[in-house]
Amino acid sequence: MSPPMVDTSAWIRSFHPAPSAPARLVCFPHAGGSASYFFPVSRALSPDVEVLGVQYPGRQDRRHEPCVGDLISLAEMIVPQVEPWLDRPVAFFGHSMGASLAYEVARRLPGVELTGLFVSGRGAPTRVRDEGMHLADDRRLIADLARMSGTDAAVLADEEILRTVLPALRADYRAAETYRYQPGPPLSCPVTALIGDLDDQVSEPEARPWADRTTGPFALRVFSGGHFYLNDHAPKIIDLLRTHLTR
Repeated sequence: MSPPMVDTSAWIRSFHPAPSAPARLVCFPHAGGSASYFFPVSRALSPDVEVLGVQYPGRQDRRHEPCVGDLISLAEMIVPQVEPWLDRPVAFFGHSMGASLAYEVARRLPGVELTGLFVSGRGAPTRVRDEGMHLADDRRLIADLARMSGTDAAVLADEEILRTVLPALRADYRAAETYRYQPGPPLSCPVTALIGDLDDQVSEPEARPWADRTTGPFALRVFSGGHFYLNDHAPKIIDLLRTHLTR
């Protein structure tokens, strides 16, 4: 159960390597997010679960690489990076755009049955919301970031940091907003949708149809809070993941 021989380090980050862990959790960040968002999750679940964060091009140490503004293209790029890590039971967790991306990567792994797919803060693939934010000016994009409370205020106040973040954010918004579900066979793994009761990005009726994307069990968990409800409920969500992944 050692790391793969293929070098996947640009895309896949293992913050707390756990060679003896019986399970892995691959985490897909939100629009504008990075793999490091899941560092606390990795720390909390190690050594029982090895948590891997997906690092998209165009951010942090990959900031000089071209951003990818098409979700399907990004999913197809991630698949071969994830495949070498499937030597033990694996579940996926994705938040917001990351939920759609996790789902599309899972669809492209024929013969691989995940132990679970956790889709957070995102409506089912058949529910379309294109608010045109990827076409908005920088000021509106920054205001949207601030409104959802998913970005540190210090980042929003630093123009130099914003200049490095905005290209990736705009590409991610484009990927999320232009994504359209293409019909295909459902998954067979358990799917759990998690949302905040005050999240104006996804309602309960929009999240429930995730049940149609699998022949396996489905559960919907509603927490108090907005789009980044998970920041306030981290212990509960980590317990949920630990229980599922180690049972």
